[in-house]
Amino acid sequence: LILVGWSIGCALTAPGTDSVAARLAEWGRDHGLGGLITWLEKQQYDHNQPAVGGTPAGGIPQAAGAVPEAPAPGNHPGPDGLPEPAPMPSLTGTPLLPGEGQWQTVATVHGHAAVRVTTLRPDESHTSFVAGVMWIDPTFVRGVLQPGTTDPGGTWQAATSITPALQRSVVAAFNAGFRLNGDSHGGYYSEGRTPRPLVDGAASLVLRTDGTATVGSWNQEVRMGPEVASVRQNLVELVDNGQVNPTCATGGTAQWGSTIGQAAYIHRSAFGVTADGAEVYVGGPALSVCTLGRILQAAGVVRGMELDINPAWVSGTYFHDRPTGPPQGFKLFPAEEVSPQHYFSPSSRDWFGWYARD
Repeated sequence: LILVGWSIGCALTAPGTDSVAARLAEWGRDHGLGGLITWLEKQQYDHNQPAVGGTPAGGIPQAAGAVPEAPAPGNHPGPDGLPEPAPMPSLTGTPLLPGEGQWQTVATVHGHAAVRVTTLRPDESHTSFVAGVMWIDPTFVRGVLQPGTTDPGGTWQAATSITPALQRSVVAAFNAGFRLNGDSHGGYYSEGRTPRPLVDGAASLVLRTDGTATVGSWNQEVRMGPEVASVRQNLVELVDNGQVNPTCATGGTAQWGSTIGQAAYIHRSAFGVTADGAEVYVGGPALSVCTLGRILQAAGVVRGMELDINPAWVSGTYFHDRPTGPPQGFKLFPAEEVSPQHYFSPSSRDWFGWYARD
């Protein structure tokens, strides 16, 4: 009892902002109680499915951190960046609500739009909920895979949090995939090291040495090479060649996870790339695997993958620099439960940071 109590105490007092429930669940999975934790989570999800019908309270929210675009004169003419994305279509079978699917710029680099966001209702049934979509232009930002203290653990050059040195350049951050203890059915590579072996055919978010991202099935659409800076694998591809995986409603645990599989409507997240190289993150409540894939598809993603699920982990954030103190963070969607402050403390799980280019 003393040893167990000490172990749980260490889990509860570890650095970071993870909730008590999340810390206890992770401790259980790491100590042979994975089956029990999975069963308990399934009961919770099954008995707390989101309401059907209705409209979003207060309508479609406007981005709290919307900013004007005004290219900086003189010193940074640079490239113009990617074309502005087209407004997103309705996914409900009904006309768009005011502001729904309309992009708003929330982060600029030298006056150019680097990050745009929008919100929209996810499907024809869960019409009182909105999911968030973040569009990132790699012309102006670079991605970094940031390690967690547990996943993958160990010592890395990349920081486990947004340190003071990174605060002046950070523009966005979001969660990575499932745990690397087997739940992700994939591996991890960064800084020339492979703490978890990469798996052929696994969906892989690859960051190149120039800071741009791509997604594909490992050793099929993407593979190791001198240009690869990091690889984060999770499950199988959700969108390929612009089409949602046909197994999104039927795939087993190796494809979409063991806790609730593909059917439960819960917080989910995903990442993908468009044909012109834009990088897209999706996060929101009341999502199944299929509806998550359809949002990626509607955003123009040609290859995409599911990332983490569960309100304790789904976290899309964008930031504004301030004259003093840390930057101000904004949540991507209203029902997001993880505070933007989460990224200023060491994280137990790995995540992705996006930083302004010079």
